[in-house]
Amino acid sequence: MAWQRSPVFLSLLAVLVIVLCLTAPQLATPSVRASTSPVAQGLVEQGRSLYDRDRFADAVQVLQQAVAEYAATGDTLQQAIALSNLSLAHQQLGEWVEAGEAIATALELLQTQPSSPAQQSIYAQALMIQGRWQLAQGQAEQAYDTWTQATTLYQQLEDESGSLQSQINQAQALQAMGFYRRASNLLTDLVALLETQPDSATKVLVLRSLGDTLRSTGQLQQSTQALDKSLAIAKHLALPTADIYLSLANTKRMEILEKQRISSSGSFGEVPVQPELFNKVFQLYQLASQTGSPDTRLQAQLNTLSLHVELQQWTAAQALWRPIQAALTQQIPSRSTIYNHIDAADSLTRLRQAETSIAEPTWGDIEVLLLRANQQAQQLGDTRSQTYALGSLASLYEQTQDFAAAEELTRQALFTSQIYNTADLTYRWQWQLGRILKQQGDRPGAIAAYTGAVTTLQSLRIDLAATSRDAQFSFRESVEPIHRELVDLLLQPDRDPSPAELEQARKTIESLQLAELDNFFREACLDAKEVQIDEIDQQAAVIYPIILSDRLEVILSLPRSDSAQDSSLPTLYHHTELVAATEVENTTGLLFGFLSNRQSNARIPPLTTKLHQWLVAPFESTLQAERIQTLVFVLDGGLRNVPMAVLYDGQQYLIEKYSVALAPGLQLLTPQSLRPQRLSLLMAGLSQQRPNFPEFRPLPNVVSELQNIQTEAQQADISSRVLLDGGFTKLSLQTAIDDVPAPIVHLATHGKFSAQSENTFVLTWDGIINVNELDQLLQTTGINRRPIELLVLSACETAKGDDRAALGLAGVAVRAGARSTVATLWQVADASTALLMERFYKELVRADVSKAEALRRAQLSLLHPAESDDPRFSQPYFWSPIVLIGNWL
Repeated sequence: MAWQRSPVFLSLLAVLVIVLCLTAPQLATPSVRASTSPVAQGLVEQGRSLYDRDRFADAVQVLQQAVAEYAATGDTLQQAIALSNLSLAHQQLGEWVEAGEAIATALELLQTQPSSPAQQSIYAQALMIQGRWQLAQGQAEQAYDTWTQATTLYQQLEDESGSLQSQINQAQALQAMGFYRRASNLLTDLVALLETQPDSATKVLVLRSLGDTLRSTGQLQQSTQALDKSLAIAKHLALPTADIYLSLANTKRMEILEKQRISSSGSFGEVPVQPELFNKVFQLYQLASQTGSPDTRLQAQLNTLSLHVELQQWTAAQALWRPIQAALTQQIPSRSTIYNHIDAADSLTRLRQAETSIAEPTWGDIEVLLLRANQQAQQLGDTRSQTYALGSLASLYEQTQDFAAAEELTRQALFTSQIYNTADLTYRWQWQLGRILKQQGDRPGAIAAYTGAVTTLQSLRIDLAATSRDAQFSFRESVEPIHRELVDLLLQPDRDPSPAELEQARKTIESLQLAELDNFFREACLDAKEVQIDEIDQQAAVIYPIILSDRLEVILSLPRSDSAQDSSLPTLYHHTELVAATEVENTTGLLFGFLSNRQSNARIPPLTTKLHQWLVAPFESTLQAERIQTLVFVLDGGLRNVPMAVLYDGQQYLIEKYSVALAPGLQLLTPQSLRPQRLSLLMAGLSQQRPNFPEFRPLPNVVSELQNIQTEAQQADISSRVLLDGGFTKLSLQTAIDDVPAPIVHLATHGKFSAQSENTFVLTWDGIINVNELDQLLQTTGINRRPIELLVLSACETAKGDDRAALGLAGVAVRAGARSTVATLWQVADASTALLMERFYKELVRADVSKAEALRRAQLSLLHPAESDDPRFSQPYFWSPIVLIGNWL
């Protein structure tokens, strides 16, 4: 299908495919009016022919003559077009200085001409070419501004096609800056605009770009849908499909890895990989390689190489080395070329680490790739790429244990990244420097470097949360380890940490909790504020366990003591349990399985006793001496899936001695207790099974649960409202929250907590409400709007087999805007839940009872049942899964 052209425009294809890299950019035959110089016109036609045959150097010579001829005849508009096309030819040769000069001259000439539709059209297209040059130079922000200016001109000219293409380019620049959500929103708007229009190459490009952006934000299903649409239209119009196959392969690859991560039961170590699942991915990469341009072929080969390495298919990976090496030498210098060198070096480094006996590639071969990347970055004047190349070369020397060279280059990369404020690279080089100094025995220097990395990450919260889920910002590979390794340095088993080191370790754990929630939501939506425990509750203690590879570190935080040497610090105690991370995860996994299976009651005490010995027993005498009444746990890893109330000291459960609460960190708490005189209650529930969700069984006792709670509320003079079954829809809940001032919201319905926000939801009569929608519903502003003090989810469960499913529970708790959340970790008989909830509210309405104490008393009433109660409910299966997250007052 031919591209529609206007006589005053450069080829629209030339502008568009430059940015999206689908094919080599094409020159047009520009004509504003009859050329004043037939000679110049002939030169332009000759230059276009040479360019189309990839004879870019010859095209440069001919176009230079055309520029001179137009200058001699004073045809400024034609001269500007020739200069713009000359810039394109220079860019194809990697002659970036000459390309920049040509397009700058073109724009200067156009600025001297009176405004007219022809002048504005040519100016807009020159801006498109300048933006392409800027992006290739690593100037993404400038490229975005340039293309925004072009969009404004196209819209003034009512040129819809030009406007669309300039906005597509803006999305590319936004992605280059890491603003994936903004890019996704922009492209989604463009797709909607194109929906009613005939299929076209523009629609193919927008859908593919949208698919790539959605993948970057972790929306893999939506990414596949957009890419499938793009592929179908491209096939129908007989357009190239190689780049779409490449994009589909990348999305399919991430889908498989995400599913395998969730199915993995352990939080530590590598996720087991099933190579056969990736056959379709390899096929798609092969299709992209066979039919694509040289750049697309190389990208497919690089991705195939990294996948072979990931699957430990060493022979197949080694076979790709020579073809990739040859292809890299043919690429012109650009930022993408530099990154291709670095990506190849990274995969080959992992290959050499695993297969030390292979003849090639040698460490020297890999070093050559990174030296060339650094040299090209210097030639381009691309500071960011040079910083990346230097740091990657230092990483290579770290792997080969040349620590002196590694330290020197890392410091160079770090200095440059700090000078030019590339914080997303700064934290990586700070982390790398910390590792290198640790290897050289410089513990203080390593701690300082790691501390800098954590501080930089905190400053990057918004950018990191919104950026790609790909390897560059993989939370579990590039963020989480920094926090754990810093705690490891601060709390060495062979030495007693100072109070300042303990406090830094505690704050690092808090920072990790916040980072995990940012990663869960893919945005930094949480307002963190440093709070000390004594500012909340003088009779509460906080326990921070953190799982390291070879041990479990536990910190106890008590209210500040006036007699302490430094009263500005909380009173901290510390215990090291020499137990491997694998044992912690295995223990918690087994315990969760036994607790959530009512037939496994006899197997529970040994495991709950072990956890008590790890987490609480070392501090028991201190807790008693300080008369602590409430224990607050800031949990880590698989420990989140275990209700702490069930910890057992051999004689008593923890809940028999303390009120228990969970918190994702004190910095996310709002210290305020319930005010009984202001209480009101909104309840909603489902008792019937929904046909569209057969996996969720009926909850017949929900009716009595809500009725009994309503009775308790009436006796305490608390107003209440109930939405049941067909009356409980998403709309009715939103309306009720807007209309009724209810600081307590109770949802007696099925729900699921997952490590993925899109799979964390509660069920309504007409569908599901995911965690982000729940946030919007509960924080809707109405005339009588009051903050939600307490959110109760009485029939939910964590996703089985998901080691971080309880993170979804914490996510609901903090995102919903409620100061406190009560929820269930697994589904239990709804009769016992109904009874426990009734007694919870009976205690909650008392003026002197905190939420944590109310829950404790309700759980104890099941643990030690009255004669009229069902004795089966004394099993932990029935009473322990109810947990309180957030403010316990």
